[in-house]
Amino acid sequence: MGFNGFSKEVIPFLKEIRDNNNKEWFLTQKSRYEQLILEPSRDFVEEMGEHLMAIEPTINAIPKINASLFRIYKDIRRNKTALSDPIKTRIGYIFWQGEGKRLQCSSFYMHYGIEELFVAVGIRWFEKEIQDAYREYIKDDEHRAELAAILKDLQEKGYKLLEPSMKRFPKGFTSAMPHAELSLYKEMAAYKIYDPHLIEDGDRLIDTLFKDYETMAPLHRWLYEMSLSSK
Repeated sequence: MGFNGFSKEVIPFLKEIRDNNNKEWFLTQKSRYEQLILEPSRDFVEEMGEHLMAIEPTINAIPKINASLFRIYKDIRRNKTALSDPIKTRIGYIFWQGEGKRLQCSSFYMHYGIEELFVAVGIRWFEKEIQDAYREYIKDDEHRAELAAILKDLQEKGYKLLEPSMKRFPKGFTSAMPHAELSLYKEMAAYKIYDPHLIEDGDRLIDTLFKDYETMAPLHRWLYEMSLSSK
């Protein structure tokens, strides 16, 4: 069965989760979760994955939990709110390129929630291996210039960037270097935000995402090439 969009009942269901956020209540709603979110999510990953292969033929689009789908339960090790609010009200998807950890590979990402549909490309947070590879890679003037040009182009096209996490230049970088500000990042991604009800129109959702992913693909490719330098 192909992807036809998500039901108009999904966002109201997420509001119910927000207002009844405990495992006991959620277990009584498991069938609704599977029908409204999990099953169409698998169809979405397959459909979007086929489109993304036109951009990156080796993209990973795997319609399984802990692959392109995320668990509905928060990770208590990473999220301090998991004890009081264990169920996610934001449904995410990731299509990544590479053989490493999916969250440490450049990826095409999307999530929707009660208030927004968030579309992004990049790596949300650099762990040490990728952080080291990124800094080493941008020591090259041409690599920095290429990334700076990609980011400038995306901003001019209406995409937003994550803010740099550091205020001081790391070792090996000075303010005299062209585009030295790129060394202040511990993550790298561009994104755009839409009304969450866009998920209800399957064709329009896929078309919108594809156009955004295609536009942001140069950033994805730059990050993928950077990640290969760490191997």
